[in-house]
Amino acid sequence: MNRIKFHVKKGDQVEVISGNFRGSSGRILAVFPGKQRVLVEGVRIIKKHLRKSQDNPSGKIAEREGPIHISNVKLIERGGKPVKGAESKAKKDKKKS
Repeated sequence: MNRIKFHVKKGDQVEVISGNFRGSSGRILAVFPGKQRVLVEGVRIIKKHLRKSQDNPSGKIAEREGPIHISNVKLIERGGKPVKGAESKAKKDKKKS
């Protein structure tokens, strides 16, 4: 089995560059190489309805992150160090004014 290599990995700080969540940023919680998707902390929050169980006696609506395509994210920093060429919109706006 070949390992697929991507431009981001778990723990990286990324910014969403396209789609409904453009401009949002957060840390990567998980990477799904087979589906080419990532979970980004605080981005694409979805509601998951959970049925009654011992853990949830009255049922529950849980909020969690949904996956987005890996091509829609841009690497900002890896391991606490900014990546060359990565600049957020906020920094660009400061330079213009």
